[in-house]
Amino acid sequence: MSELSLTRNQRLGLRARAHHLNPVVLLGAAGLTEAVLKEIDRALTAHELIKIRIPGDDQAERQAIAARIAESLAAARVQVIGKVLVLYRPRPPEPESGAVPHRQSKKTTTGLRQSAASPARKSMAKSPGREAKARGAAVSSPGSARRSAHASRSPSRSR
Repeated sequence: MSELSLTRNQRLGLRARAHHLNPVVLLGAAGLTEAVLKEIDRALTAHELIKIRIPGDDQAERQAIAARIAESLAAARVQVIGKVLVLYRPRPPEPESGAVPHRQSKKTTTGLRQSAASPARKSMAKSPGREAKARGAAVSSPGSARRSAHASRSPSRSR
């Protein structure tokens, strides 16, 4: 496979998008192995734009590793700064025919699932106050008598 080529404007836009990213693949002491290439391929498929940290002090060796990665995965080298390589490969189009969409769970508006055995609950708590309010009846609590007594008093001082 060959390395993907980008225009100047595409490269500048991708550099801006990659600015806040952290490296997702770190090459180890073993260098560029098949397992590392598979991980980079998986990351490119999932994210399109990734950063890779390449260890080593030899700049020519890091450039050669970056070129091998880009060529073997048909990706574009967006930027190489120091030991960090930015790669881009557009996501492959998802197949539309014959593909089964992911099954979505049935959720209520509150985000809780309802089972077929238990219909929607009218009241979560079994307090007489909630049921009485639902029927439209007046409900009094121990503090409500005091609150209503204080509310009926007129202020002692007038302005």
